[in-house]
Amino acid sequence: MDIVLGVADRYVFTKYQVYPDAWTEDYWLRQFLSLYVIVNVLFVISYFFAASLCYIFVFDKRLKRHPFFLKNQIRHEIKMSLLSCIQQAVLFAAIMLLEVRGFSKLYMYEDSDTIGYTTWFLVARDVIGMVAFSDSAIYWIHRWLHHRLVYKHIHKQHHMYKITSPFASHAFHPLDGFAQSLPYHVFPFLFPIHKYVYLVLLFLVNMWTISVHDGDTRVPGPLKAYINGTAHHTDHHLYYNYNYGQYFTLWDRIGNSYRTPMVFQGKSPLDDLVDENCKEVDGKEEATVSKGKLHGSLGSRPVNRTKMTQANQITI
Repeated sequence: MDIVLGVADRYVFTKYQVYPDAWTEDYWLRQFLSLYVIVNVLFVISYFFAASLCYIFVFDKRLKRHPFFLKNQIRHEIKMSLLSCIQQAVLFAAIMLLEVRGFSKLYMYEDSDTIGYTTWFLVARDVIGMVAFSDSAIYWIHRWLHHRLVYKHIHKQHHMYKITSPFASHAFHPLDGFAQSLPYHVFPFLFPIHKYVYLVLLFLVNMWTISVHDGDTRVPGPLKAYINGTAHHTDHHLYYNYNYGQYFTLWDRIGNSYRTPMVFQGKSPLDDLVDENCKEVDGKEEATVSKGKLHGSLGSRPVNRTKMTQANQITI
């Protein structure tokens, strides 16, 4: 993060004299406060840009008529994401401060005197190493978050969204979001990784997190059994104790928590959409669940929307 911090100092903090003159660029408190601001600004920009694009061009708006899609859900997803970010950023800034002050194993190529094929070998090593490490660590962290003594206090907030939108991607309890991000921030203290490779991977994991919440379950056929994509994560939100993995299905298979996504079995949340033509039954609003070409988990039975709204309503 020293690269990003240097750019921010040059074009913002130092240029516009944001801090007192006595606070030099290498003063730890100034660095910490700058990193805190940087984390929040970069999150807001990347979150709204990527999630909005996914919502506009990828997310199937029909899912908003699913009986599990909550009232005011998107507004609440955004609010929770922003509140979580400003709290998590304190912890992230503290870790990044250690990176900036030279306690990590982040490096630049000029430090390693590498050229040509050796450079690409190191890039491949860094990418494979960080992806493998984070995929394994996040599986076990995520599974721990589902432990009955932990889930109700921390992870349950994220699982209130059974049918997610892209904006749910970062809607976590602050400790939840920090715990699941921790492997990425611990890695450079344990293993060497190039600074630019590290920044790119941090950006890409945030894009991946948004993508697995966008409801688009398409994936190339040969990769269906190996990539823990949107289809797998959709089932995780619906059935809870399956498909904990980050990128791949390997650890779910090892940990006996793998579930073949329902969309790969010919089912879909779209089979359970609530008909927009509601009617009054016994003085209460009731809607029928539309049954598409395939039989969904709710079939075609009536759904009492009044009762469901009372159970699932979110207070903003």
